[in-house]
Amino acid sequence: FSIPICLMYLVAIMGNCTILFIIKTEPLLHEPMYYFLTMLAVSDMGLSLSSLPTMLRIFLFNAMGFSPDACFAQEFFIHGFTLMESSVLLIMPLDRFIAIYNPLRYSSILTSNRLAKMGLILAIRSILLMLQFPFTLRRLKYCQKNLLSHSYCLHQDTMKLACSDNKTNVIYGFFAALCTMLDLALIVLSYVLILKTILSIASLAERLKALNTCVFHICAVLTFYVPIITLAAMHRFAKHKSPLVVILIADMFLLVPSLMNLIVYCKILGKLLNVCGRQELEQLGNKLSTSRHLLSFAMCLMPQRSLMKDWMMEVKSYVVQNL
Repeated sequence: FSIPICLMYLVAIMGNCTILFIIKTEPLLHEPMYYFLTMLAVSDMGLSLSSLPTMLRIFLFNAMGFSPDACFAQEFFIHGFTLMESSVLLIMPLDRFIAIYNPLRYSSILTSNRLAKMGLILAIRSILLMLQFPFTLRRLKYCQKNLLSHSYCLHQDTMKLACSDNKTNVIYGFFAALCTMLDLALIVLSYVLILKTILSIASLAERLKALNTCVFHICAVLTFYVPIITLAAMHRFAKHKSPLVVILIADMFLLVPSLMNLIVYCKILGKLLNVCGRQELEQLGNKLSTSRHLLSFAMCLMPQRSLMKDWMMEVKSYVVQNL
């Protein structure tokens, strides 16, 4: 599994870096939808980089052990970026709802300052909710044999290794999981409102166009929440679960959403970049057409050769400066 997993990590990290670079350098992509996509790419990169050290050590160098402090730190970052991605997926339907319900006020409502404040609030929320995990786990006493079920540290997996009372960790872990499931419930409610708004549109073509803008986000929600729910259900209900299946699903929980987000959103970016390229070519063609008209105009107005040469030089300098 080492080569496929390393390739998946490489594709996920490089792909998200490419998305961030394209959005930063292309002015036409400085819109609310692509700012949300930037937040999503940062969350995906954080998840990938948080689990990368232990995954590479295990699959490439067969190094199984690591220190408790490193485990607790990794757990904080994995759960923190998971909650952050869940929060980004929660506010992304807001963008679609405003674009469909009130498109004329879309730019005035979702300004850059408001989006920056949203991103800051989401980051603070993730940090505050997950900051308790490392400290509560450090207070526990652990048995001599500590064997994790995954290739990285998760809270529900680590607290089972404790020999002392871990009731506080169970309650707080349930509260954090409830926050994530609350995000999912609010996403479903948001799409109920979006669907209600779409059905109120008279034109069938406009309905399909509005629905088409939501498909990409629905795919991102499914690829993020399905592995989480599957992994939580296996921890809670599967008594005779295969360790290999658990490890594979846990690795999918980190890698599949990042890869699927790349596939889904790169299609949008590709279409927009094609549009941007066509617009730039049209502008260049307009400039060339204007330059040719200027040359023809100069030749018609100035029949004398000496004066025409002077005019030609001036026109050429104008063309060079404006192309």
